[in-house]
Amino acid sequence: MKLGYARVSTGEQNLALQIDALRAAGAEAIFEDKGISGSMVLKPAYGDMLRQVRAGDEIMVWRLDRLGRSLPALIGELELLAGLDVGFRSLTEQIETVTPAGRLFFHMVGAFAQFERDVIRERTNAGLQSARRAGKKLGRPALIGDEQWTQAKTLMAEPTNMGAAAVAKLLGVSRQAIYKRLDKDKAAQGGELAALPSPPRQTERAKKAA
Repeated sequence: MKLGYARVSTGEQNLALQIDALRAAGAEAIFEDKGISGSMVLKPAYGDMLRQVRAGDEIMVWRLDRLGRSLPALIGELELLAGLDVGFRSLTEQIETVTPAGRLFFHMVGAFAQFERDVIRERTNAGLQSARRAGKKLGRPALIGDEQWTQAKTLMAEPTNMGAAAVAKLLGVSRQAIYKRLDKDKAAQGGELAALPSPPRQTERAKKAA
């Protein structure tokens, strides 16, 4: 079965061009995300499509950036689809993982992406070591932005029920930032917001031992 995925970043943009192209390519069902940024972790319609897809199906997009805005993000999504035994096709770039040649191209792109990640990791580690030697404070951001907080609340709610630590790791912020933002929202709403477990506190014995 061929499934189409269409996405626009703002509510004012129109999905008609993408939908027409997907239908012309044979999409039997089309999932639409409107007003959803490509950088967002959660894309509701895309998630629905992944829950319905079956081994042997093919997912199509009008253009590669409808699936992800960066090469690592695209590779991650394509690896996920490959693990589900689901094919992929981008109509504009004519890139696919359905044929042997298409899968070979995907593996080549994946190898370059892995090389890029390794280089970035080496540079990051070198920068961290230099910062430590200079006595700079390291760690994840102490604050969480509004868009990240919207995603965090969605992840911590039904049906995913992710914990604060897992959400913090996924969004690249500190766990304390999650708790601080939760406390801020609770105060603004008169304490009516459902609370998460408080961060672990030291016992008196642990404090004395420290």
